[in-house]
Amino acid sequence: MSLPAFALAVLLLLLTPGPTNTLLAVAGATRGLKASLPLVGAELAGYLATISTLVFVAAPLLAGQPTAALVIKLLSTLWVLLLAIRLWSNPPTATDLGAVNALGVFATTVLNPKGLIIGLVLIPPAATGAPGGLAAPLPYLGLFSALVMLVALSWITFGAAVLRRVAVANPLLVSRIAASFLVLFAAGLAGRAIGWI
Repeated sequence: MSLPAFALAVLLLLLTPGPTNTLLAVAGATRGLKASLPLVGAELAGYLATISTLVFVAAPLLAGQPTAALVIKLLSTLWVLLLAIRLWSNPPTATDLGAVNALGVFATTVLNPKGLIIGLVLIPPAATGAPGGLAAPLPYLGLFSALVMLVALSWITFGAAVLRRVAVANPLLVSRIAASFLVLFAAGLAGRAIGWI
């Protein structure tokens, strides 16, 4: 895949609402833009932890292992459901800056199925016998990192600019909508994992 085609595919994938983007928007709404900026690094670290492991180690090992892929998807589903329960039962407020924190964003991103798609499908694996060898994925990882930061800032800005007004007036509304969205996302993920969707 060429770098421009990769950039377009990754950009469309990253812009799609999901668990990490939901957390970033909620953080922007409750914490504001400046206080949410460290979450960009947490998201990038989460994606790079997953994708680097997939590209450099796991891709050859996971080939032909559908059970391992199913377990990973089901763990991702469970994490997203736990996030939804947390947002529903304990909505973050502007004074509760720890509700959406860097560790939560990191863990959510590590378990985000988008990382699996990017690491196993879009980025060429590092292999000594493959074209480009071990360095083949490096330009893709660099471009991916820049796109992650751009999209993360966009979601935080959306939360700070649009959702913040709603969150100040009714903090329960934003967290309940976000929690509901996460439950739907988890249901879709589980349905795809077990073949119902």
